[in-house]
Amino acid sequence: MATEKILVVDDDTNICELLRLYLEKEGYSVTIANTGMQAVKVFAEQQPDLMLLDIMLPELDGWQVCREIRKYSNKPIIMLTAKGETFDKVLGLELGADDYITKPFDAKEVLARIKAVLRRSSNASASGSGGEIKQVSYDNLIINLTNYELRVKGEKVDAPPKEMELLYHLASNPNRVFTRDQLLDEVWGFDYYGDSRTVDVHIKRIREKLEGVSDKWELKTVWSVGYKFETKD
Repeated sequence: MATEKILVVDDDTNICELLRLYLEKEGYSVTIANTGMQAVKVFAEQQPDLMLLDIMLPELDGWQVCREIRKYSNKPIIMLTAKGETFDKVLGLELGADDYITKPFDAKEVLARIKAVLRRSSNASASGSGGEIKQVSYDNLIINLTNYELRVKGEKVDAPPKEMELLYHLASNPNRVFTRDQLLDEVWGFDYYGDSRTVDVHIKRIREKLEGVSDKWELKTVWSVGYKFETKD
């Protein structure tokens, strides 16, 4: 049975109680918050293992909550909202959300996403706690996934966890072409229901941070296939 702590944030008490019912049945410890301000406060106090976060909230919206949490924590955040437009998904992902589920949702799907995200988060923590430093270096670029630190031309550059993980995965396999579906599976850790737009958004944001950094490597699009981290002689 699961033992992780989950913070459910939604102003709809019926949804909160439904999620609590399903999650507690699976063995998770569940805390509820109904406003954005309450979510920020409870997260800081309890340090949950994962947060299910609605966007349309009183006081602070979900985007603001996500932004506040990402200032100090890499714990997984799954956006849970009725807003399904591409713009809203893109913004949530750019702010550092790990996943995005649109209402009305299937409780089994939510559980599957939670389990996958937590499993992946746990595996990442375990691999970084045994003395192994997960780092790759290239000209003017250092990607340290142990400390989630990105350095460009010697300067630390802020990047959300998923951008770091995607860049690290590509740079750890130079010149190998990955399809979008492969990246969704290997970086996000589960079937992302064909939402390849997720990969494109993260690649775009990474490129903005790395533009003009070096002529010895390139984050390259392989048209009709996917992406690769190309090194040049």
